[in-house]
Amino acid sequence: MKQKVVIIGGGLGGLSAAIKLAGQGHEVTILEKNERAGGKLNIRSGKGYTFDTGPSILSMPWVLEQLFESVGRNIHDYIQIERIEPQWRTFFEDGTVIDLLGDLPSMLEQLKTISPTDAERFFDYMSYASKLYDLNMKSFYKRSLSGLSELRSMHNLKELLAMDPMKSMDQATKKYFKDKHLQQLFNFLIMYIGSSPYHAPAVLSQLAHVQLGLGIYYVQGGMYNIAKAMLKVLDELGVEVKTNSKVTKVITKGTRATGIELENGDIVHGEIIVSNLEAIPAYETLLEDHPLASKAAKDLEKYIPTVSGLVLLLGVNKKYDTLEHHNFFFSKDPEREFHQIFNEGIPSDDPTIYIGISSKSDKSQAPENKENLFVLTHVPPLKKGESWSGFTEKYRDVVLTKLERMGVSDLRSHIEFEYTFTPDDLRELYGANGGSIYGVATDRKVNGGFKVPSRSKALENLYFVGGSTHPGGGVPMVTLSGQLTADLIIEDQQGWNRNIG
Repeated sequence: MKQKVVIIGGGLGGLSAAIKLAGQGHEVTILEKNERAGGKLNIRSGKGYTFDTGPSILSMPWVLEQLFESVGRNIHDYIQIERIEPQWRTFFEDGTVIDLLGDLPSMLEQLKTISPTDAERFFDYMSYASKLYDLNMKSFYKRSLSGLSELRSMHNLKELLAMDPMKSMDQATKKYFKDKHLQQLFNFLIMYIGSSPYHAPAVLSQLAHVQLGLGIYYVQGGMYNIAKAMLKVLDELGVEVKTNSKVTKVITKGTRATGIELENGDIVHGEIIVSNLEAIPAYETLLEDHPLASKAAKDLEKYIPTVSGLVLLLGVNKKYDTLEHHNFFFSKDPEREFHQIFNEGIPSDDPTIYIGISSKSDKSQAPENKENLFVLTHVPPLKKGESWSGFTEKYRDVVLTKLERMGVSDLRSHIEFEYTFTPDDLRELYGANGGSIYGVATDRKVNGGFKVPSRSKALENLYFVGGSTHPGGGVPMVTLSGQLTADLIIEDQQGWNRNIG
């Protein structure tokens, strides 16, 4: 039965859900408070430089292919996806440099120069990661899961035990690698979802297969072209996308939502409401008057936010030949770094720093003989009442000093364009809980590694998509969250229709 669906927020989760639902014949409207849809996947430019302000790495492109195929489209007719090699260039404090390579034989040869003993275990590790990925394809990537009981229903005991439920990701990594450089390198794959390898379950070692086995990719013209492609399909499907339309309230009647109210006072009625705003902020700001909202928000406190970040967009008037498209400058002591961020809740005094330079693969992103540096440093999420105001310059200095010391010579003197995003900006622009980048942290002891359920417990026709919901943060996961939540809505609709009949 055709339903009127209102989606609050036009991030990738909202756009993805809209495509899937519109493809099933539902009437869909997206309401986005900012000037552009795309959420954290967005763009900024100046002085001839163009930057993706959010995600800079695309993995698992099959998720996009699957979404477009669900409505009879081919993603490759809309965007040009290119594989990146080397995938990462990583720099260590002792001068060691390791390139992460999708060419596994070449990666093996490189590992032999680092640790011959560990090199012998490399393919065992990759086999382990591949098996974990295959297990997740049966459940984690197939259905919107709300907890352990649903996961158990999709696997037998042997499969569940094969996921190493009693181990952390760090423990799994150390089973295969003894060299500290390699432990740090493979553990850091967890930062695709903004969590700690010391807290996250071992099943996330599958990220090594996602990275090295499936490859990482870039979209020519910039990653924001993913959002543009989705918006073009939505236009073809007749979906209305309204920007500069801030939702201030979800209107309810009993245990159902009946629509939303915009900042300008307009009312938009809907039979199904999908929130791309994270669940906890949604309950606290859009449903604060509903009697069940505070309890629903309280029940979700175990879903702690992932890291936030300090982002420096730097246009520099030189080329750094020692850098690749993706670069990581690692901390000297990773356990201390993660302990400070995740346990103490303070910025690390020696942070790992990421530099993405899309102009290495796409000349349109920077003027000739110049480069666009996207510099990201993870920091703890903001607590209520906290702000980065007054702290940004101090931490900017920490970041730039470390980069100049580790080989990005005279960086300050070559900056001719700069723009900064702080945790405050991420919280304000996208409603992210604590300014979180990746939604909900994956912590095996706090939340079992699960995310916020996509189906609201407070209102029977309210659903959630985005990085805080299953399966999590990052371009493929957030896009998949929209697809899986749409599947859940369709399944619920069929159930309601059977009950009515």
